[in-house]
Parts: sequence; C-alpha cells; structure tokens
Amino acid sequence: MNKILLIIQREYLTRVKKKSFIVMTILGPLLMVGLIVAQVWISTMPEEKQNIVVVDESQLFVNKMENSESQQFTYSKNSLSTEQQKFYQSEYNMILYIPANIIDSQTIQMFYKKQPGVGMQAYISSSISKKLEEMKLLASGIQPDQLAAIKTKLNLTTTKIEKSGDLETKDSEVSMALGFIAGILIYIFIFLYGAQVMRGVIEEKTNRIIEVIISSVKPFQLMMGKIIGIALVGLTQFLLWVILTYAGSTVAGSYFASQRTEANLKEQTFKTNIPNQQLMNQAAVENNPDMFSAVFDQINFPVMIFSFLFYFLGGYLLYGALFAAVGAAVDSEADTQQFMLPITIPLIFSFTMAQSVMSNPESAVSFWLSIIPLTSPIIMMVRIPFGVPYTDLILSMTLLVAGFLGATYVSGKVYRTGILMYGKKTTYKELWKWLFYKS
Repeated sequence: MNKILLIIQREYLTRVKKKSFIVMTILGPLLMVGLIVAQVWISTMPEEKQNIVVVDESQLFVNKMENSESQQFTYSKNSLSTEQQKFYQSEYNMILYIPANIIDSQTIQMFYKKQPGVGMQAYISSSISKKLEEMKLLASGIQPDQLAAIKTKLNLTTTKIEKSGDLETKDSEVSMALGFIAGILIYIFIFLYGAQVMRGVIEEKTNRIIEVIISSVKPFQLMMGKIIGIALVGLTQFLLWVILTYAGSTVAGSYFASQRTEANLKEQTFKTNIPNQQLMNQAAVENNPDMFSAVFDQINFPVMIFSFLFYFLGGYLLYGALFAAVGAAVDSEADTQQFMLPITIPLIFSFTMAQSVMSNPESAVSFWLSIIPLTSPIIMMVRIPFGVPYTDLILSMTLLVAGFLGATYVSGKVYRTGILMYGKKTTYKELWKWLFYKS
C-alpha cells in the first residue's frame, strides 16, 4: 500500500508542478470567462444604423414601420427600378420592396449593399406579417383585440406523486440542462485524463524506465498508482476551474449588470415588437431571484453533487484502467487505434443516447444504460436531475465499483505481461492469452 501511495504522490506532484498544468489551469477559466464576456459585450454594442428605403406599391404600409436608433425607414414614391438605379449613390443601405399584390402573394423583397442581420430580417418580416393579419381580421369583421383576448397561453407544470403521498414539482428544462452539462463534463474528463494515463504508460515503456520501476514495485501497483494519481490531478484542475470560472463570471456579471440601461430595453422592444412596459415586466420576472430559487429548489443538489463526484471519479477509474492496459499492450501511440475502438464505443454511445434519455428518463432503455458500468457515468448523471429512485442509484454505484474492480483485474493481467513486451505487434489473440497467464 505504501508503494502505491508513493507512486500516487509521484504522479500527482510531477504533473501539478509542470508549467503546462499551471498555464492551462489559469488559462482555461480565463478563456471561458473571456468567451462569455465577449458574447455579452458584443450583444450590448450598438448596431450599425440601417437606412431603409421602402417602395410600397400596395400603399398599405406607409408610415406603419417603426423607427429606432438602429433602423430608419424612409418611404419613397419612386418605382423599384428607379431606386435600384440610384441605390449606390444614395445613403440607403437597403431597399424594402412591397408589391401591389402583397395580400395574395405574401412575398416581399429586400435588396441590400451589405447582408442584413437575422434580427433585422425577422423584425421586418414579423412587422409586415402582423399588419397583414390585422387587415385580414378587419376584412372578416374581427377586431384584432378580440382575437388577442381569445388567444390563451397554457402553462404546464409537472408534479410527481411519491409513494409517501408527497408532491414534487419538476422543471424539465432545468433538469435537462443540468443533466447534459454534468454528462458532457464526465465525458470530456474521461477522454482527456484517460488518454494521459495511456500516454504515460507508453512513454515509460518506450524509454525503458519501466524496467527500473518494476524492479521495486509490482506492475499492478504501478498501474493503480498511476491511475489514481492522474485522477487526483484531474480533480484538482477541475475544482480550480470551477472556482476560478465562478469568480470571474461573478465579477464580469456584476460589471455588465451595472451597465444595463433603459436604452437596451428600448432597442430590444423594436427588434421583438414587444411593448416596452411588457418587456420590462418580462425582464423583471426573469431576473426575480425568488423565481430562480423556486426552480433550483426542485433539484436535490446534495445528491447531485455527491453523484457527480462519484461518477466523475468512478467513470475515470474504470476507463483509466482500460486505457492503461492499452498503453501497456503497444509500443507507440499510433498502434493504439485498434484497441481504442472497443473502449470508446460505449462512451460515444452513451453520449449520443443522452438526448433520448432526457426525453424519456423513466424508460427501460434509460434504466439499463444507467445501470451498466460502461455507460452509467454519463447516463445516470443525465437521469439524476429528473429524480431517480435511491435503489436505482445504489445499484448503479455498486455495479460501477464492481465494474472498476473487474476492469482493474483484467487490465492488470494485460498490464503485467504487456508492459515488458517490446518490438512485437500485439493482437486480440495475444491479449486473450495474456489474460490466462499464471503469475
């Protein structure tokens, strides 16, 4: 046991002291926060003002398009061909052409010098569509406000009845987001640090360092120490990323929150065609901390955090043992491809099945994929935010531990023989023989 601890210490300290580890630990959160800040900053930048000349042959939309700080509509009595001929000598960026038969054709055209943004196109399209709808309603003897009063927005809440009779309300969107984020983090972690285990084994084997090391320790002890040591490196880096990203996001969020002005709401009003007061009320609701608290109270965060850490480490340990076996079986990283496919297929399959599991977390497929050790680290984390029976969770964790021990035993057999094999192409037949070699 002392030898395994020494190997863990060596693997951990060797990697955390590397400049690449320190740089990536600091650079990762900075890049993440930088991306968020850049997106927010770009979204708050004032858009380039668009001067639009409107050629309305139908005469139905004259002075009906609302101007804003980013768009100015000018109505022309000239024909479309006239405006097109002098387009590049004018101050206009776009020509909006509304034909005389707009009601029947339901088609408009936009001519431009530079490609207009999606928001601009959506605003023009929705504004004219709304005006056309109002005209058709009036022609049918229906007042637009009557139709607006008839329209009903239904709010559906989902509530689970427990066997004890307690009621538990769930928000599917929040559950899907949390489950998917947790699943993808585990997916990335397993690939990233599992590959490090494999490369470390190949490097030591290629440099013949392994011959010196195993004169003092058993191959199995070396494999376990390497897997656990790199797991601790990954966990350290991940926790530092979380802390630094959270701190950076909090600072950036506070700054941008102080920069919000009434002008932003007004500009958004023109783009979305929502009355200003309604938009402000909507923003107030969305930023209501009580509402967010009610939503996140639906998630059992102690179970979520504990399960994430368990599957985070359990999934890595399971696949790390398999990656170590692959590294021991080959002489170079180029030879790993034939053995990597059977290992990566369950991971890729579980990631692609995450969407189906989120759509139906209680199905038989979701249950079995969250129980089988090779797929449970990702699939169970996708299921947990929706509410998982503790019996399923305990069974899944137990089988994952058993799967890790089984994979470690099998990988240890391969590792013990393969770590000293040089200059020979390993096949699946050879690996099968190694599993039954006697100590």
